Amino acid sequence: MNNSPTLGFILHDVARLLRKRFEQRARSLGLTRSQWQTLAYLNVNEGIHQAGLAEILEIEGITLVRILDKLEERGLIERRQHPTDRRIWLLFLREEARPLIKKMQKIGDATRAEALDGLNDDERAFLLDSLTRLKTNLIDACTRPVDDPVDHTARAAVRAKDRKNA
Repeated sequence: MNNSPTLGFILHDVARLLRKRFEQRARSLGLTRSQWQTLAYLNVNEGIHQAGLAEILEIEGITLVRILDKLEERGLIERRQHPTDRRIWLLFLREEARPLIKKMQKIGDATRAEALDGLNDDERAFLLDSLTRLKTNLIDACTRPVDDPVDHTARAAVRAKDRKNA
């Protein structure tokens, strides 16, 4: 039996270790992982409604409400009512959150630098390109029924031809 790790295990371990290392560095900021993830996504989706942010974070709405309550108590976010629908709350960062976001970005940069240490620019570009293709393949696969047979050999040949012609 082959004991070498599979792609899924390696990707899971790398993602887990990236989160762990980020958390070690970010501990002094006094945020939980859920809170800093919420702030990070809100930073690039400011003005989004709560349900939309919950969907992006892949968490239940009630879970997000609890996280937002804590962030609002700390003065980091604010909820504003939708201009035409009183049932919808839109989410915005407060100015007090901006320095924290900058610190989180620096921590993220340092964590990525540690993870990519020893890879040259070409290797980094190849890694990101490969992972992006894996993601695209899986997004495409998730749109098809599980029992939909796909001729992977023909599909791979088309992609190879496309890359050659690019």
